[in-house]
Amino acid sequence: MEDASSYPPAKKTGKKPAPAPFGKAKAAKAPQNPLLEATPKNFGVGQDIQPKRDLTRFVKWPEYVRLQRQKVILHQRLKVPPAIAQFSHTLDKNTATQLFKLLHKYRPETKKEKHERLTKTAEATAEGKTEDKSDPSKKPLFVKYGLNHIVALVEAKKASLVVIADDVDPIELVIFLPALCRKMGVPYVIVKSKARLGRVVHKKTSAVLALQDVKKEDDRELANIISAAKANFTDKYDEHRRHWGGGVRGNKSTQKLRKRAKAAGQTLGAAIAKA
Repeated sequence: MEDASSYPPAKKTGKKPAPAPFGKAKAAKAPQNPLLEATPKNFGVGQDIQPKRDLTRFVKWPEYVRLQRQKVILHQRLKVPPAIAQFSHTLDKNTATQLFKLLHKYRPETKKEKHERLTKTAEATAEGKTEDKSDPSKKPLFVKYGLNHIVALVEAKKASLVVIADDVDPIELVIFLPALCRKMGVPYVIVKSKARLGRVVHKKTSAVLALQDVKKEDDRELANIISAAKANFTDKYDEHRRHWGGGVRGNKSTQKLRKRAKAAGQTLGAAIAKA
């Protein structure tokens, strides 16, 4: 039997054994009351009440909401005649802000204000004081509203500026106004929201408003708005009359056309024009 010392020493591979992990200190458990038993909830069918979730996708919307959303989609998909499509071109935000600031200076008086004014006039008359009604400076200047009234002002060329809402329903009520204003040489603008126009005249909605006269200190502001109205609407009337609206495809249809165009080696624009 050979002696173990006669064998050559084992070669070191250079790998060290992994160090022993340090023992993790166990956190002390909080003492529990043995009288309180854990009652885990069971969310099975007919069991505990489910937690609250965002149910937006499961809501059945009211009919008026569905109708107005469907109407928007139809206006995008179908081809819209130029006479109606021109109402999608509205006044820019900055000019619209200036316009409504000016309109709010000439809001019509409320019933209460009118009652107070008439009471003061009656008291002055009773005391023997008469006001000079021929003085134009004392004549109240208000925003004009009411479709028939404004049409009469435009036909008589007495309106300085006509403001039309873009969401009048039915649109036939105001569809002729841009052409009438252009024919009579009256500047007009189309703005968003008939409700915003309505707030100016203490109503829920208003299809159209008009400014007839303003005070001298507001002449410059009105002139700036009129120049913007002529540049954006009156001068572009012929251009708007030639362009149809709508014809905007949805996401699904656009993706199908994109795949078809890619397979045929065409651009998306060519595929849409061909379709």
